[in-house]
Amino acid sequence: MIRQCVRCGKGNRIPAVRLADQGRCGSCKEPLGPVAEPLDVDPAQFQEIVAAAKVPVLVDFWAEWCGPCKMAAPEVKRAAKEASGRAIVLKVDTEAHPELAQRFGIRGIPNFMVFKAGNRVFEHAGLVRAEQMLRWLEPFAANTAKDEEKSWDSRYRHSS
Repeated sequence: MIRQCVRCGKGNRIPAVRLADQGRCGSCKEPLGPVAEPLDVDPAQFQEIVAAAKVPVLVDFWAEWCGPCKMAAPEVKRAAKEASGRAIVLKVDTEAHPELAQRFGIRGIPNFMVFKAGNRVFEHAGLVRAEQMLRWLEPFAANTAKDEEKSWDSRYRHSS
């Protein structure tokens, strides 16, 4: 994944395994915090992040035409911000990526899933508030090793 530095605007290549970690810009050395917004992903990015993440991953399966999905969007965004560093939040557009919806048997949207260590551990169909999403993540975030290294250095991962 490429994340832009808010200070200098340079792109920093962040491995999926480090998306929930604190780091530094490879160019200006400004701190880059953990991902704090939902990431719109394609199937390859989905697979990479879900398989590599050291923290739980909340996935919002949605579509542009879906009214409840539009209502859920600000809640998903708030959950991503509040769970930053403890979880990663992904968004999968079921119209753009129907193969993922089919793979997981999505029949209604919004549909939320939590993955831990590459495995689906929770699923819920229907609109909910951010507080509920955070409650789904709690037991799986608590199981994340407390002594894992929580920083990375992107000096060798810089891209323009």
